[in-house]
Amino acid sequence: MDRKKELKQQFKEIKIEAGIFQIKNIKNDKVFIGSTRNFKTLNGTKFALENGSYSNKMLQKEWSEYGKDAFEIEIVEILKAKDDPYYNEKEELEKLEEKWLNQLQPYGERGYHQEKTR
Repeated sequence: MDRKKELKQQFKEIKIEAGIFQIKNIKNDKVFIGSTRNFKTLNGTKFALENGSYSNKMLQKEWSEYGKDAFEIEIVEILKAKDDPYYNEKEELEKLEEKWLNQLQPYGERGYHQEKTR
């Protein structure tokens, strides 16, 4: 099997996992917290940032300013799926993201999020 086919096969075999990720600016310690239903999509996130089209404008501005080497992307928590017919992955992911936002408080000088007004 040639290398390209081998890599494609490995990619297909990667288990699909949902969870929370963090993008950290190592120059100023600002943090972005995000969630995904499939960690494979993080490559798409990097692609959007590198092409100036990411949805979070504050993060995009600093990514463009500092460059990709100033950022680390890491998985902070994997969502534990449940064998429950009433289990809603999207709702559980939102709760998990809220937990991390509350814990890390990535607002203002600490991050790339806007505080929600209630």
